[in-house]
Amino acid sequence: MTKSGPLVLLAAGGTGGHLFPAEALSAALVRQGVDVALATDARAAKFSEHFSQVHVIPSATLRGRDPLSLMRTAGTLAYGTGKAFAMLGRVRPVVVVGFGGYPSVPPLLAASLRRIPTLIHEQNAVMGRANRFLARSVTAIATGFPGITDGNPDLAAKTTHVGNPVRPAVIEAAAVPYDAPKPDGAFRVLVFGGSQGARIMAEIVPPAVARLEEHLKMRLKIVQQAREEDVQAVRESYAKSGVKAEIAPFFSDLPARMADSHLVISRSGASTVAELSAVGRPAILVPLPHALDQDQAANAAVLEQAGGAIRLLQADFTPDRLAAEIAALAGDSRRLAAMAGAARAAGALDAACQLAELVLKVARVKG
Repeated sequence: MTKSGPLVLLAAGGTGGHLFPAEALSAALVRQGVDVALATDARAAKFSEHFSQVHVIPSATLRGRDPLSLMRTAGTLAYGTGKAFAMLGRVRPVVVVGFGGYPSVPPLLAASLRRIPTLIHEQNAVMGRANRFLARSVTAIATGFPGITDGNPDLAAKTTHVGNPVRPAVIEAAAVPYDAPKPDGAFRVLVFGGSQGARIMAEIVPPAVARLEEHLKMRLKIVQQAREEDVQAVRESYAKSGVKAEIAPFFSDLPARMADSHLVISRSGASTVAELSAVGRPAILVPLPHALDQDQAANAAVLEQAGGAIRLLQADFTPDRLAAEIAALAGDSRRLAAMAGAARAAGALDAACQLAELVLKVARVKG
């Protein structure tokens, strides 16, 4: 492919939480005549249509503290850094931007070795392990939440809070105003959990719905993401309860479905919280309990404190408790509307543009 402008290389782990903000930044940079390439792991092949080039770089996640695990991880990261160093020599980006996850480590380390400007973006309310490892060596740090590096003056001096970039589809969904449910009208609930959360949603939400009073069940319209192996059981549970439900392992139009919902029940990854805030929808958030950095708990706390969400720790996420929360919200349109407004006020629709400006400033490229 013939380059039409300077090249920015984005480096991200191969999950939606890292790749969605990278996709959003890519769209903002392309609008300014910048070419964008992606460095990631093999999981991200399905996202390749959003980038002019994709480079798969070997990496490894630290899964144990024993000497053998540490040696294996270090060896793979060193091998990946060598591959990234050679790749950077070929494509010659003006800046390398990391979005977290261990696949971002080799390209950022290789860029530092080649003296290419570097920037990391931290999406969560606490900094993840990969970004903590890279923070001291990069040129600049951007954050999705304020105050993340305040405890370290050296890092704070090169930190800019820009918010969390959201995909173009989310910007489009954000144009849809919140339409609070009528007392006897449909009550639309969207349920999803991401790659690590769909199972708990399949185990808790259907039995919670079964506990609701019949008049509320008649109002409910459920859209739920479930794992392939759970789809049939979830579908049968809702059918037994007499509730209208659409169940699938994946929804390609999730932002539009979010905009169409009265209430969202989900995990609280950084991208989910950013998209809920941008679109402005009330939520019941259930943080992933076993994350080493407790990033999802911190993310959910931010939106809860803003008034846009109810945070339920997984230990409290029981069918009885969830049924009570759903029933209370379904009967209180004013509270739902207030939560929607609070969520929207916490969002940052221009985060991708702000981050693009910072990236070009670090690269010393005029936008």
